[in-house]
This record gives sequence, C-alpha cells and structure tokens, in this order.
Amino acid sequence: MTYSLSLSQASQLARQIQSEIAKALIGQEQVIRETLIALLAGGHVLIEGVPGLGKTLLVRALANSISGQFARIQFTPDLMPADISGHVLFDMKNQRFDLRKGPVFTNILLADEINRAPAKTQSALLEVMQEQQVTIEGEAHPVPLPFMTLATQNPLEQEGTYPLPEAQLDRFLLKVYIDYPSVEEENAMVAVVTNQQIGDRFNLNALQAVVTPQAIMEMQKVTANVAVDESVMQYAVRIVRATRGGQGLRFGAGPRGSIALIRAGRAHALLEGRDFVHPDDIKQVTLPVLRHRVSLSPEMELEGYNTDHVLNALLNKTEAPRQ
Repeated sequence: MTYSLSLSQASQLARQIQSEIAKALIGQEQVIRETLIALLAGGHVLIEGVPGLGKTLLVRALANSISGQFARIQFTPDLMPADISGHVLFDMKNQRFDLRKGPVFTNILLADEINRAPAKTQSALLEVMQEQQVTIEGEAHPVPLPFMTLATQNPLEQEGTYPLPEAQLDRFLLKVYIDYPSVEEENAMVAVVTNQQIGDRFNLNALQAVVTPQAIMEMQKVTANVAVDESVMQYAVRIVRATRGGQGLRFGAGPRGSIALIRAGRAHALLEGRDFVHPDDIKQVTLPVLRHRVSLSPEMELEGYNTDHVLNALLNKTEAPRQ
C-alpha cells in the first residue's frame, strides 16, 4: 500500500502514537514526546534512568503502536558482536553456509542496558545505526525500514557499567532522561498495574497498532520537508559552535550536532502542527540533542554541575532570530 500524507495527517498520526504510548507509560510526557521526535526524524534514542522507571516499557509500548517487527537485546558483559549482527554457519546436512540473522534485523530494536557490555560489543551497533545495514562475512545485508534503535542505560555510577564510546554516542540523535514520576502519576501507575493483575508487568495487550511501518516512513518524509529558514539554521549552528568554546566544557559538539538540531527541530515543528521550524523548536530540542555530544570539565563535575546546566547557560547567551 502506498501512502501520501499531508503535514496535518502526519501530525495527527504522531499524536495518536503519543496517546497510545501514554496509556502504558503513565506520566513522562516529555520522554514520550522526545522519543517521537527521534522516530519522526529517523534517528536513534539513548534513554538513561535508574532501574524500574519504565525505560523498557516505553520501547515496548512504541513497538506495539507500530505494526512492525520488534526485537530486544539484553546487553551483558559476555555478549559477543555476532550475537547482535548475526553469523554464518555451515549446514552439514545440506553442505552449505547459512546466514543466521541477528536481532538487529527488525524495525524497532531495544538495546537494553547497553552500557553493561564492553565497548567492542557496543560498537557492533555502529554500522547498522549509521548505514541501516549489517556486514557479515564481507557481505552487506540491509535491515528492514524504518529502523530505529532505542538503547537504555543505567547511570554510570552503578556497578558493572561501561561508558559508551564517543563515536557510539554521536550516532544517537537524542539522549533522553527518564526521572521518578510525581506523586499523582505514581498513584495512578500503582492503581493500574495492581488492578486484578498477577505480577508487576503492565498489560500491553490493551494497546493498539495505530500506524504501519510504511506510514512511519511517509511521516519521516513529511518531517524532512518541513521548511527551515536560513536564519533558524544559522541559529542552530551558533548554538553548537558556542559549545566548542563554552566555559565549563572539556569539548563541544561537532557538525553532526548542528545537523541533529535541524532534524529534531523539524520533528518538533511537525508535532506542533507547523510546516516551518520556529527558533523555539530549536530551543526545545537543544538539551536532548546536545547533552551527550559535549563533556563537562572536571572542575564543573566537582562542583556538582551537569551538561544541562551549561547548555542552558549557552542557550541564554545565544541570540535567537526574530520571527
């Protein structure tokens, strides 16, 4: 089936996905919204939070709202790269080599607790995240489209975690923080999960698939055509360049950060139902786009600051275009 979506239709479908996920992940509106921004922009998401806040539930709810393929990889210290991408085995019975595809051959990939595996294993995702293909025994194999990786990680202070390589971090369009729910949200969550239910898992059977993978690709095309004025594009570049000489930062974001700001800004505008990017769209996505692309200086870390503090200060100093 072929689709031809208008911007208003794409925006409405995005809101339907958002509503469907919200049935499972009570509260966390900002987290759901930022995940949708990455989906519309054709990017990948790194979700960080302590255990038990619903990181895996978010990804499963997103997969349920899309009638596509879903796969999950539980990262552990002994996980091998071939366990992710797949491998070739010799079939003794038929006297031939057979390709055993790994879990990356899917539409929505959950890389659960990605920082519990060493860098060699983490890097197995680099090619598929960038090129939408996997090379096995010298032969390239494309993965189904659309393809999106949602990786979860626990804070690095926890025992048994490995920091992600900078090259790997740069492949994620957004880094999303998931925090503790409010009192009202936690009360509602407990009421839902304990209502005549065995165990503590949310029943995802109530969620409906509201879009197909083909519709998602059309929504991504509509997002890519949202207009960006030259002044807004220059504003995004100024923000990124300010991080390179920013006080309190050990290093700033590269050009991929500027590109990511525009991509995410387009998706934010579409969620707002607009066919053009406003400077406020860039402001709204700056933190999730750049927080994993910059590094704090040791002095700022010792004083208890984080990257969001520094980025907010840079945003306040960077003049936005008047629209």
